[in-house]
Amino acid sequence: MGKGVNKPIMEPKFKIGQLVCTAGVNAQMLENRIFRMFVHECLVRHLGGDWGDLCEEDRWANEKALASGSRLFSAYKADCLPKIWIITEADRSSTCILFPDEY
Repeated sequence: MGKGVNKPIMEPKFKIGQLVCTAGVNAQMLENRIFRMFVHECLVRHLGGDWGDLCEEDRWANEKALASGSRLFSAYKADCLPKIWIITEADRSSTCILFPDEY
């Protein structure tokens, strides 16, 4: 096996709908390959039910939202990279990646 580690592919817990991002996130992804990889990793985590850097109350709200069909919210941060939010609408028609100050 090569130097990379093969990670199992998680089955998404919900439909993503149309994937969009804000102009700010798009510009940062175009300029910074590491940020682009971070966004991709966060999206995979969001779809797998890893809600990132949320308090327990917000994590619990997302778990209930999976069952009830409510909006899903995740927040992710990493050293030297800006924090991002990922929001999937209640009807699962779209998912948006944005910076908190763009909300």
